[in-house]
Amino acid sequence: MKNFKINSTSKLSIFRLVGCFIAMIFVVIALVGLFNKGLALGLDFTGGYLTEFSTEKSLSQQNMNNLLSNYLPESFKLTSAEQGTHWSVQQADNNVSLQDKAWLSDFADKNQLNISPQDAIYIGSQVGEDLINQGGLALLTAIIVILMYLSFRFEWRLAAGAVIALFHDVLIVLGLFAWFGIPFDLTILASLLAIVGYSLNDSIIVGDKIREIMKSTHDTTIDEVINQAIKSTLVRTMITSGTTLVTIMAVWGFAGESLAGFSIALFSGILVGTFSSIVIAATVPQLLGLTADYYQQKELEVCPLP
Repeated sequence: MKNFKINSTSKLSIFRLVGCFIAMIFVVIALVGLFNKGLALGLDFTGGYLTEFSTEKSLSQQNMNNLLSNYLPESFKLTSAEQGTHWSVQQADNNVSLQDKAWLSDFADKNQLNISPQDAIYIGSQVGEDLINQGGLALLTAIIVILMYLSFRFEWRLAAGAVIALFHDVLIVLGLFAWFGIPFDLTILASLLAIVGYSLNDSIIVGDKIREIMKSTHDTTIDEVINQAIKSTLVRTMITSGTTLVTIMAVWGFAGESLAGFSIALFSGILVGTFSSIVIAATVPQLLGLTADYYQQKELEVCPLP
């Protein structure tokens, strides 16, 4: 902290420091949610029953969801295809869930629907356990490879800032799903891997600019170097984040319920990723003691004057 000297006129420096403190608070809140409430794992991870059927007439997803809610004893996940004529119902693996396709006939009679059963399968819990292990391993492998790359590419404190920002982004998204009980399935896991890549991209852009300015300027403070790097990359970051968020909102609005969780994860991940690239990835190196003349000192050590 002793190297964090803020110019009283620099609002950006104050924003970075306050933002870093706020980010830590949100990480704690996310961890509390994960440990106390946990993730609401979907059928992909827990196992359960998948029933597919088709209807003669096209129905809206909300209408079908209401009809099934009045009939099925517990919560379920409903997806539709082929313009509301093909349906998939996912139920948890417990004694209350209705199994096989036998319940469809009674459901069709009560609601006066012409239903054609398609398929009914059971997804075992062992499959779900394998998916958890493989998905977690994929995420861990990605983070380890990223850490190795950053350590080779940047000075270790710049690398540490990018990795801490990465963990921050993933934890915030997981905490959001834990606190609000949003079902966590394979599409959410895929979105986490996308968030890792997006967070890394933003952090590398800022870190590379910091390194470039440190190499080319003299007689300046690290605080000024970081602020200059953020200002020079801010427009690019805002344009990239803005266009990506618009695309995700389109997916959220038009892709239906099946990709709602994926869209929520990506939307929140990009928001916190943009925030963390400024207040964490750029600020942590300064808090760890990085100085503006680091690369000049390195050059002197490699090529000392006679």
